[in-house]
Amino acid sequence: MLRSSSTIVAATSVGVCHTQRLLCSHNTLPINYRFSHSSRNPLLSNSAFVKWKRNIGSSNNNRFRMATQALAQPLQNADELIDSVETFIFDCDGVIWKGDSLIEGVPETLDMLRAKGKRLVFVTNNSTKSRKQYGKKFETLGLTVNAEEIFASSFAVAAYLKSIDFPKDKKVYVIGEDGILKELELAGYQYVGGPEDGGKKIELKPGFLMEHDDDVGAVVVGFDRYFNYYKVQYGTLCIRENPGCLFIATNRDAVTHLTDAQEWAGGGSMVGALVGSTQREPLVVGKPSTFMMDYLANEFGISKSQICMVGDRLDTDILFGQNGGCKTLLVLSGVTTLPVLQSPNNTIQPDFYTNKISDFLSLKAAAV
Repeated sequence: MLRSSSTIVAATSVGVCHTQRLLCSHNTLPINYRFSHSSRNPLLSNSAFVKWKRNIGSSNNNRFRMATQALAQPLQNADELIDSVETFIFDCDGVIWKGDSLIEGVPETLDMLRAKGKRLVFVTNNSTKSRKQYGKKFETLGLTVNAEEIFASSFAVAAYLKSIDFPKDKKVYVIGEDGILKELELAGYQYVGGPEDGGKKIELKPGFLMEHDDDVGAVVVGFDRYFNYYKVQYGTLCIRENPGCLFIATNRDAVTHLTDAQEWAGGGSMVGALVGSTQREPLVVGKPSTFMMDYLANEFGISKSQICMVGDRLDTDILFGQNGGCKTLLVLSGVTTLPVLQSPNNTIQPDFYTNKISDFLSLKAAAV
Protein backbone atom coordinates (compact mmCIF):
# COMPACT_ATOMS: atom_id res chain seq x y z
CA MET A 1 0.00 0.00 0.00
CA LEU A 2 0.95 3.60 -0.47
CA ARG A 3 2.49 5.03 2.63
CA SER A 4 1.83 8.74 2.34
CA SER A 5 -0.27 11.09 4.40
CA SER A 6 -0.55 13.57 1.54
CA THR A 7 -1.51 11.35 -1.38
CA ILE A 8 -3.17 7.96 -1.51
CA VAL A 9 -3.27 5.98 -4.72
CA ALA A 10 -5.22 2.77 -4.88
CA ALA A 11 -2.93 0.00 -6.04
CA THR A 12 -5.55 -1.68 -8.14
CA SER A 13 -5.59 -3.46 -11.45
CA VAL A 14 -5.75 -1.32 -14.53
CA GLY A 15 -8.04 -3.28 -16.82
CA VAL A 16 -10.43 -0.39 -16.83
CA CYS A 17 -14.13 -0.33 -17.31
CA HIS A 18 -14.34 3.11 -15.78
CA THR A 19 -12.43 5.48 -13.55
CA GLN A 20 -13.88 7.37 -10.64
CA ARG A 21 -12.59 10.02 -8.28
CA LEU A 22 -13.18 9.88 -4.56
CA LEU A 23 -12.14 12.15 -1.75
CA CYS A 24 -10.41 10.59 1.21
CA SER A 25 -11.89 11.44 4.59
CA HIS A 26 -8.63 12.84 5.93
CA ASN A 27 -7.41 14.90 2.98
CA THR A 28 -8.72 16.70 -0.05
CA LEU A 29 -6.68 15.03 -2.76
CA PRO A 30 -8.42 12.68 -5.22
CA ILE A 31 -8.04 8.94 -4.95
CA ASN A 32 -8.16 7.25 -8.33
CA TYR A 33 -9.35 3.70 -8.34
CA ARG A 34 -10.17 1.39 -11.14
CA PHE A 35 -12.36 -1.65 -11.43
CA SER A 36 -11.25 -4.48 -13.71
CA HIS A 37 -12.90 -7.59 -15.06
CA SER A 38 -10.33 -10.36 -14.71
CA SER A 39 -12.26 -12.45 -17.21
CA ARG A 40 -11.28 -9.89 -19.84
CA ASN A 41 -7.75 -9.52 -18.62
CA PRO A 42 -6.07 -12.66 -17.22
CA LEU A 43 -3.02 -10.64 -16.20
CA LEU A 44 -4.99 -8.71 -13.62
CA SER A 45 -7.33 -9.40 -10.73
CA ASN A 46 -9.58 -7.53 -8.32
CA SER A 47 -7.73 -8.79 -5.23
CA ALA A 48 -5.71 -5.59 -4.99
CA PHE A 49 -8.88 -3.51 -4.88
CA VAL A 50 -10.42 -5.67 -2.16
CA LYS A 51 -7.23 -5.39 -0.10
CA TRP A 52 -7.10 -1.63 -0.68
CA LYS A 53 -10.71 -1.17 0.31
CA ARG A 54 -10.18 -3.13 3.51
CA ASN A 55 -7.00 -1.25 4.39
CA ILE A 56 -8.45 2.24 4.05
CA GLY A 57 -11.79 1.41 5.60
CA SER A 58 -10.85 3.49 8.59
CA SER A 59 -9.00 6.78 8.25
CA ASN A 60 -7.91 6.44 11.87
CA ASN A 61 -6.26 3.09 11.15
CA ASN A 62 -4.62 4.67 8.12
CA ARG A 63 -3.17 7.48 10.22
CA PHE A 64 -1.91 4.98 12.78
CA ARG A 65 -0.23 2.86 10.12
CA MET A 66 1.48 5.95 8.64
CA ALA A 67 2.58 7.28 12.01
CA THR A 68 4.14 3.98 13.11
CA GLN A 69 5.90 3.15 9.83
CA ALA A 70 9.57 2.23 10.30
CA LEU A 71 12.20 4.49 8.82
CA ALA A 72 14.40 3.21 6.01
CA GLN A 73 17.61 1.52 7.11
CA PRO A 74 20.99 1.99 5.42
CA LEU A 75 21.99 -1.14 3.51
CA GLN A 76 24.70 -2.82 5.56
CA ASN A 77 24.60 -6.46 4.49
CA ALA A 78 24.28 -6.69 0.71
CA ASP A 79 24.54 -10.48 0.65
CA GLU A 80 21.54 -10.86 2.92
CA LEU A 81 19.35 -8.77 0.60
CA ILE A 82 20.70 -10.44 -2.55
CA ASP A 83 20.10 -13.92 -1.18
CA SER A 84 16.55 -13.06 -0.07
CA VAL A 85 15.18 -12.45 -3.59
CA GLU A 86 15.23 -14.06 -7.02
CA THR A 87 14.71 -10.97 -9.16
CA PHE A 88 15.98 -7.41 -9.16
CA ILE A 89 13.98 -4.77 -10.99
CA PHE A 90 16.06 -1.70 -11.75
CA ASP A 91 14.90 1.73 -12.74
CA CYS A 92 17.22 3.16 -15.41
CA ASP A 93 17.50 6.96 -15.18
CA GLY A 94 19.40 7.81 -12.01
CA VAL A 95 20.17 4.16 -11.23
CA ILE A 96 21.93 2.71 -14.29
CA TRP A 97 22.72 5.95 -16.08
CA LYS A 98 22.29 9.71 -15.92
CA GLY A 99 21.53 11.18 -19.32
CA ASP A 100 24.00 9.38 -21.60
CA SER A 101 26.57 8.66 -18.87
CA LEU A 102 26.83 5.27 -17.17
CA ILE A 103 26.91 5.43 -13.37
CA GLU A 104 30.14 4.11 -11.88
CA GLY A 105 30.30 0.41 -11.02
CA VAL A 106 27.12 -0.63 -12.81
CA PRO A 107 28.62 -3.24 -15.20
CA GLU A 108 30.46 -5.07 -12.40
CA THR A 109 27.37 -5.04 -10.19
CA LEU A 110 25.11 -6.49 -12.87
CA ASP A 111 27.70 -9.15 -13.72
CA MET A 112 27.92 -10.16 -10.05
CA LEU A 113 24.13 -10.48 -9.73
CA ARG A 114 23.87 -12.54 -12.92
CA ALA A 115 26.69 -14.80 -11.68
CA LYS A 116 24.62 -15.43 -8.56
CA GLY A 117 21.71 -16.55 -10.74
CA LYS A 118 19.52 -13.48 -10.25
CA ARG A 119 17.02 -12.42 -12.88
CA LEU A 120 17.48 -8.77 -13.85
CA VAL A 121 14.71 -6.60 -15.27
CA PHE A 122 15.01 -2.96 -16.28
CA VAL A 123 11.91 -0.78 -15.98
CA THR A 124 11.75 2.85 -17.04
CA ASN A 125 8.99 5.44 -17.15
CA ASN A 126 10.75 7.12 -20.07
CA SER A 127 8.58 6.52 -23.14
CA THR A 128 10.79 8.19 -25.74
CA LYS A 129 12.30 4.87 -26.82
CA SER A 130 10.94 1.43 -27.62
CA ARG A 131 12.34 -1.69 -25.99
CA LYS A 132 14.51 -2.29 -29.05
CA GLN A 133 15.81 1.27 -28.95
CA TYR A 134 16.59 0.95 -25.24
CA GLY A 135 18.48 -2.24 -26.04
CA LYS A 136 20.72 -0.19 -28.32
CA LYS A 137 21.29 2.37 -25.56
CA PHE A 138 22.36 -0.37 -23.15
CA GLU A 139 24.70 -1.71 -25.84
CA THR A 140 26.18 1.75 -26.47
CA LEU A 141 26.94 2.01 -22.75
CA GLY A 142 28.68 -1.38 -22.83
CA LEU A 143 25.90 -3.37 -21.15
CA THR A 144 24.49 -6.62 -22.50
CA VAL A 145 20.73 -6.61 -21.93
CA ASN A 146 18.09 -8.49 -23.92
CA ALA A 147 15.01 -6.65 -25.18
CA GLU A 148 12.86 -9.10 -23.15
CA GLU A 149 14.50 -7.77 -19.98
CA ILE A 150 13.49 -4.17 -20.74
CA PHE A 151 10.09 -2.74 -19.87
CA ALA A 152 9.62 0.89 -20.87
CA SER A 153 6.36 2.74 -20.36
CA SER A 154 6.09 2.95 -24.16
CA PHE A 155 5.75 -0.85 -24.21
CA ALA A 156 3.36 -0.72 -21.24
CA VAL A 157 0.95 1.39 -23.31
CA ALA A 158 0.74 -1.27 -26.03
CA ALA A 159 0.55 -4.08 -23.47
CA TYR A 160 -2.27 -2.35 -21.64
CA LEU A 161 -4.29 -1.79 -24.82
CA LYS A 162 -3.87 -5.48 -25.63
CA SER A 163 -4.99 -6.45 -22.12
CA ILE A 164 -8.32 -4.63 -22.54
CA ASP A 165 -8.88 -5.80 -26.13
CA PHE A 166 -8.71 -2.26 -27.48
CA PRO A 167 -10.42 -2.37 -30.90
CA LYS A 168 -8.02 -2.53 -33.83
CA ASP A 169 -10.36 -0.33 -35.88
CA LYS A 170 -9.90 2.51 -33.40
CA LYS A 171 -6.95 4.91 -33.48
CA VAL A 172 -4.60 6.17 -30.78
CA TYR A 173 -3.67 9.84 -30.68
CA VAL A 174 -0.12 10.13 -29.37
CA ILE A 175 1.31 13.10 -27.52
CA GLY A 176 4.81 11.72 -27.18
CA GLU A 177 7.83 10.56 -29.08
CA ASP A 178 8.99 7.74 -31.33
CA GLY A 179 9.11 5.00 -28.68
CA ILE A 180 5.34 4.96 -28.24
CA LEU A 181 4.75 4.91 -31.99
CA LYS A 182 7.07 1.96 -32.52
CA GLU A 183 5.48 -0.11 -29.75
CA LEU A 184 1.96 0.64 -31.02
CA GLU A 185 3.01 -0.34 -34.54
CA LEU A 186 4.50 -3.62 -33.31
CA ALA A 187 1.24 -4.36 -31.49
CA GLY A 188 -0.79 -3.66 -34.63
CA TYR A 189 -2.53 -0.46 -33.52
CA GLN A 190 -3.29 2.54 -35.72
CA TYR A 191 -2.00 5.86 -34.46
CA VAL A 192 -1.97 9.52 -35.35
CA GLY A 193 0.01 12.40 -33.90
CA GLY A 194 3.44 11.98 -32.37
CA PRO A 195 6.49 14.06 -33.34
CA GLU A 196 5.07 15.06 -36.73
CA ASP A 197 2.45 17.20 -34.96
CA GLY A 198 5.24 19.12 -33.26
CA GLY A 199 5.46 21.61 -36.11
CA LYS A 200 1.74 22.21 -36.47
CA LYS A 201 0.22 25.52 -35.44
CA ILE A 202 -3.30 26.79 -34.96
CA GLU A 203 -4.21 30.02 -36.74
CA LEU A 204 -6.91 31.47 -34.57
CA LYS A 205 -9.42 33.63 -36.43
CA PRO A 206 -13.11 34.39 -35.97
CA GLY A 207 -15.29 31.33 -36.36
CA PHE A 208 -12.35 28.88 -36.58
CA LEU A 209 -13.29 25.32 -35.64
CA MET A 210 -10.54 22.73 -35.20
CA GLU A 211 -11.41 19.32 -36.60
CA HIS A 212 -10.37 16.03 -35.01
CA ASP A 213 -10.62 12.32 -35.90
CA ASP A 214 -13.80 10.74 -34.54
CA ASP A 215 -12.13 7.30 -34.73
CA VAL A 216 -9.61 8.11 -32.00
CA GLY A 217 -10.45 5.82 -29.09
CA ALA A 218 -7.49 6.62 -26.84
CA VAL A 219 -5.19 9.56 -26.21
CA VAL A 220 -1.75 8.58 -24.91
CA VAL A 221 0.42 11.24 -23.28
CA GLY A 222 4.11 10.70 -22.61
CA PHE A 223 7.25 12.79 -22.41
CA ASP A 224 7.33 15.02 -25.49
CA ARG A 225 10.05 17.48 -26.44
CA TYR A 226 7.83 18.63 -29.32
CA PHE A 227 4.87 19.48 -27.10
CA ASN A 228 2.73 22.38 -28.31
CA TYR A 229 -0.72 23.95 -28.16
CA TYR A 230 -1.92 22.06 -31.26
CA LYS A 231 -1.38 18.75 -29.46
CA VAL A 232 -3.09 19.95 -26.30
CA GLN A 233 -6.17 21.08 -28.22
CA TYR A 234 -6.32 17.98 -30.43
CA GLY A 235 -5.99 15.61 -27.49
CA THR A 236 -8.54 17.61 -25.50
CA LEU A 237 -11.10 17.40 -28.30
CA CYS A 238 -10.67 13.63 -28.62
CA ILE A 239 -11.02 13.02 -24.88
CA ARG A 240 -13.96 15.35 -24.39
CA GLU A 241 -15.92 14.71 -27.58
CA ASN A 242 -15.22 11.11 -28.66
CA PRO A 243 -17.52 8.78 -26.68
CA GLY A 244 -15.55 6.38 -24.46
CA CYS A 245 -12.16 7.82 -25.44
CA LEU A 246 -9.47 6.68 -22.99
CA PHE A 247 -6.97 9.09 -21.42
CA ILE A 248 -3.72 7.18 -20.81
CA ALA A 249 -0.48 8.54 -19.35
CA THR A 250 2.85 6.76 -19.53
CA ASN A 251 3.83 8.43 -16.24
CA ARG A 252 3.42 11.56 -14.16
CA ASP A 253 7.09 12.13 -13.33
CA ALA A 254 7.75 15.74 -12.35
CA VAL A 255 11.35 15.72 -13.58
CA THR A 256 13.64 13.59 -15.72
CA HIS A 257 17.36 13.29 -16.53
CA LEU A 258 17.91 14.44 -20.10
CA THR A 259 21.49 15.28 -19.20
CA ASP A 260 23.66 14.60 -16.17
CA ALA A 261 24.01 18.35 -15.50
CA GLN A 262 20.54 19.11 -14.13
CA GLU A 263 16.95 17.93 -13.82
CA TRP A 264 14.49 18.69 -16.61
CA ALA A 265 10.70 18.97 -16.63
CA GLY A 266 9.27 15.45 -16.93
CA GLY A 267 6.32 13.77 -18.59
CA GLY A 268 4.05 14.83 -15.75
CA SER A 269 4.14 18.40 -17.07
CA MET A 270 2.64 17.28 -20.41
CA VAL A 271 0.04 15.10 -18.68
CA GLY A 272 -0.86 17.98 -16.39
CA ALA A 273 -1.79 20.18 -19.34
CA LEU A 274 -4.38 17.62 -20.52
CA VAL A 275 -5.66 17.10 -16.98
CA GLY A 276 -6.29 20.82 -16.79
CA SER A 277 -8.03 21.09 -20.15
CA THR A 278 -10.16 17.94 -19.89
CA GLN A 279 -10.80 17.95 -16.13
CA ARG A 280 -10.17 14.22 -16.20
CA GLU A 281 -7.56 12.09 -14.47
CA PRO A 282 -5.52 9.74 -16.68
CA LEU A 283 -4.99 6.04 -16.34
CA VAL A 284 -1.25 5.70 -15.64
CA VAL A 285 0.46 2.57 -16.99
CA GLY A 286 3.96 3.41 -15.78
CA LYS A 287 5.29 3.48 -12.23
CA PRO A 288 3.88 3.60 -9.57
CA SER A 289 0.87 1.89 -11.19
CA THR A 290 1.05 -1.86 -10.60
CA PHE A 291 0.26 -2.73 -14.22
CA MET A 292 3.90 -3.32 -15.22
CA MET A 293 4.54 -5.26 -12.00
CA ASP A 294 1.54 -7.50 -12.65
CA TYR A 295 2.64 -7.99 -16.24
CA LEU A 296 6.20 -8.89 -15.24
CA ALA A 297 5.07 -11.31 -12.55
CA ASN A 298 2.81 -13.06 -15.03
CA GLU A 299 5.31 -13.02 -17.91
CA PHE A 300 8.19 -14.53 -15.93
CA GLY A 301 6.23 -16.44 -13.31
CA ILE A 302 7.79 -14.34 -10.55
CA SER A 303 6.49 -14.25 -6.99
CA LYS A 304 6.35 -10.58 -6.01
CA SER A 305 7.73 -11.37 -2.56
CA GLN A 306 10.87 -12.58 -4.35
CA ILE A 307 11.46 -9.24 -6.08
CA CYS A 308 13.55 -6.26 -4.99
CA MET A 309 12.72 -2.97 -6.67
CA VAL A 310 15.73 -0.65 -6.95
CA GLY A 311 15.15 2.99 -7.83
CA ASP A 312 16.02 6.61 -7.18
CA ARG A 313 12.53 8.08 -6.82
CA LEU A 314 10.32 7.69 -3.78
CA ASP A 315 6.99 8.54 -5.41
CA THR A 316 7.44 6.29 -8.44
CA ASP A 317 10.09 3.57 -7.99
CA ILE A 318 9.72 2.88 -4.27
CA LEU A 319 5.96 3.28 -4.36
CA PHE A 320 5.86 0.94 -7.37
CA GLY A 321 7.67 -1.73 -5.36
CA GLN A 322 5.54 -1.21 -2.27
CA ASN A 323 2.30 -1.31 -4.27
CA GLY A 324 3.49 -4.61 -5.73
CA GLY A 325 4.44 -6.15 -2.39
CA CYS A 326 8.18 -6.21 -3.13
CA LYS A 327 11.29 -5.38 -1.15
CA THR A 328 12.55 -1.89 -1.96
CA LEU A 329 16.00 -0.30 -2.17
CA LEU A 330 16.46 3.43 -2.75
CA VAL A 331 19.70 4.60 -4.33
CA LEU A 332 20.86 8.19 -3.84
CA SER A 333 22.51 8.42 -7.27
CA GLY A 334 19.51 10.09 -8.90
CA VAL A 335 16.64 12.35 -7.88
CA THR A 336 16.29 11.65 -4.14
CA THR A 337 18.81 12.98 -1.64
CA LEU A 338 19.36 11.75 1.92
CA PRO A 339 17.85 14.93 3.45
CA VAL A 340 14.71 14.42 1.37
CA LEU A 341 14.48 10.76 2.43
CA GLN A 342 14.91 11.64 6.10
CA SER A 343 12.68 14.70 6.05
CA PRO A 344 9.72 14.59 8.48
CA ASN A 345 7.55 15.53 5.50
CA ASN A 346 8.47 12.35 3.61
CA THR A 347 6.21 9.41 4.40
CA ILE A 348 7.36 7.01 1.67
CA GLN A 349 10.07 4.88 3.24
CA PRO A 350 11.96 2.12 1.37
CA ASP A 351 13.17 -0.97 3.19
CA PHE A 352 16.79 0.07 2.60
CA TYR A 353 18.80 2.86 1.05
CA THR A 354 22.36 3.18 -0.25
CA ASN A 355 24.42 5.56 -2.38
CA LYS A 356 24.49 3.58 -5.65
CA ILE A 357 23.99 0.01 -6.82
CA SER A 358 27.73 -0.67 -6.91
CA ASP A 359 27.55 -0.55 -3.10
CA PHE A 360 26.45 -4.17 -3.53
CA LEU A 361 30.10 -4.87 -4.30
CA SER A 362 31.76 -2.81 -1.55
CA LEU A 363 29.31 -3.90 1.15
CA LYS A 364 29.74 -7.48 0.05
CA ALA A 365 33.51 -7.13 0.32
CA ALA A 366 33.20 -5.46 3.72
CA ALA A 367 31.03 -8.30 4.99
CA VAL A 368 33.68 -10.82 3.95
